[in-house]
Amino acid sequence: MSATADKTIDILAEVTENDRVRTEPDLSLFDTGMLDSLGIVTLIARLSEEFGIDISPAEFEREDWATPAKIAADIERRVTSK
Repeated sequence: MSATADKTIDILAEVTENDRVRTEPDLSLFDTGMLDSLGIVTLIARLSEEFGIDISPAEFEREDWATPAKIAADIERRVTSK
């Protein structure tokens, strides 16, 4: 995993207050209740601040951020394309 993906997962673990996101990349964050609308807003703010990227809540797609692996991949894509 890249440094960006590692840091993304670290932030996700802090926001969800659950270390399972570190060991279960395909964990369904919404189905388990680890992420909800407030959690998403918090996560977006933290990731935007950490990586200096602009993530608009309006462009958020729940399916694109359904698992830790999907979130890490999306942030990595955003960071490398900025």
